[in-house]
Amino acid sequence: MSAAKLVIAMVGLPASGKSTVASKIAQCLTAEGVAVRVFNNGDVRREMLAGQDSSSPEFYSPANREGVALREKIARINLERAADYLRGGGEVAVLDATNVSAQRRRVIKQMMAGHTQFFIECVNPDPELLSASISRKAKLPEFAHLPPGQAELHFRERIGYYETIYTPLADEENFVVLDTLDNRIIRERVQAVLPHYRIMRDLLVSDWVRNLYLVRHGETAYNLEMRIGGDSDLTARGMVQAQALAWAFKDTPLPYVFTSTRKRTRQMAMVLCDGREDCRTIPLHEFDEIDAGVCESMTYDQIARDMPSVHEARTRDKFHYVYPGGEGYVTLQERVERGVKKALYLSGNAENILIVGHQAVNRMILSHFLYRRTGDVPYIHIPQDRYFHIVSTQSRKLFELVRFMG
Repeated sequence: MSAAKLVIAMVGLPASGKSTVASKIAQCLTAEGVAVRVFNNGDVRREMLAGQDSSSPEFYSPANREGVALREKIARINLERAADYLRGGGEVAVLDATNVSAQRRRVIKQMMAGHTQFFIECVNPDPELLSASISRKAKLPEFAHLPPGQAELHFRERIGYYETIYTPLADEENFVVLDTLDNRIIRERVQAVLPHYRIMRDLLVSDWVRNLYLVRHGETAYNLEMRIGGDSDLTARGMVQAQALAWAFKDTPLPYVFTSTRKRTRQMAMVLCDGREDCRTIPLHEFDEIDAGVCESMTYDQIARDMPSVHEARTRDKFHYVYPGGEGYVTLQERVERGVKKALYLSGNAENILIVGHQAVNRMILSHFLYRRTGDVPYIHIPQDRYFHIVSTQSRKLFELVRFMG
């Protein structure tokens, strides 16, 4: 055993983001040349119970003695595999499991004694996001034999059983408690010299984006008429732009495509995902275009003519101006930031994700990743025939504008 080797134990309820964080840590450390491997209890369970149904929530009940014994056996097998890996030359072992009980964590400490140990507790306090995560989890192969509604109910009941034995981190020597939506450390105690701690901590509080593709919806009738807001459809040219985008991504796996709730973005995504079994569209209201309030559906000329005070005030400070009864860039910022965090969370560290947004919304998304003075954000060029490709990891930063239609 060696204190120079590191055991990272994830802690948290199902659907709290543990596996995503574990995967990011593994990718980050691998890029740094560290020998790291993730050991997932669920993988061992599916291996041991191949052909058996472990989707039933009763399997996870603390009152189910047989289930408890089997789950303890699975945990020990996974721990033994992690210990073997560290003995065989591995440097970091990540234990991806709930580990919510104090008893389970005592077993980890005993079996991994001699190695430096670091516990990461993942919490997700957002009910809406939790529901979306459960919906995604309910589509896993182990629930394939159940109707979607019943699968989600079973998963919620599973979470309920884990809640009855949940003891938050408190006595561990080294730990952080992480809000996995906001990438925010809520509590932290580090009393030992942890290998790779600085880079891991930086990762935990940063967005990790392997490949984000950001595109504006295609041309609409309102675009042609220079009207703002509304919920208009794509024009014939807009549909051609959607088809060109689909062709550009025909060989790129796109498990998640996020849109606003507006028709023009959903129509764009519908063409993009047509005939693709791997493509799931998720509309988020956080990506809805800026609400122009009393100016909704008006042309810019009408606003200048009929509401000169509005036109003049917005011209003076476009970022901070708020439409009467609506929004401005300054008020749009918070909800768009939340939408970005939700998209990254729900995508579960997918290699590629795509967002179909709007002009103002995409400007705010770009400013999330790139420093821009606030006064310049409302003037970022957002074309309808190109997409932005963004990569932001610990070892690689990329930003490029790519044409998809000639």
